[in-house]
Amino acid sequence: MIRPFHLAFPVHDLAAARAFYGGVMACAEGRSSDHWVDFDLFGHQIVAHLDPAAKPVVVSNAVDGHDVPVPHFGVVLTMPDWQVLADRVAAAGIPFGIAPHIRFQGQPGEQATMFFRDPSGNALEFKAFADDGMLFAT
Repeated sequence: MIRPFHLAFPVHDLAAARAFYGGVMACAEGRSSDHWVDFDLFGHQIVAHLDPAAKPVVVSNAVDGHDVPVPHFGVVLTMPDWQVLADRVAAAGIPFGIAPHIRFQGQPGEQATMFFRDPSGNALEFKAFADDGMLFAT
């Protein structure tokens, strides 16, 4: 069994983070204080830490014809969970930085992927594989 990862990241507004991660992303909230909130992101612990001066990083690298934001984080989901999330994000009116699509089609590592940002500008990528054996394929 893979153990859950832990990621702490800055947000400029905890209420907006709660609405996004708890509402749009349907992440259960864990412990919190006036300065941070734990969320369950598909079994992983992410912690939104308040930094009122937080500014998004605007750097990207070309990957399969798209400008992929760096840094970013997310989770590898099952195809059905990926589609549910893509539909939920679209229904909430969250703009996609890179719309849901299949990357590396017909090649090793073929995957469904999508990118969007939280209200503080943190870039998120969620992906899924028809065959999880392709995760580290070269």
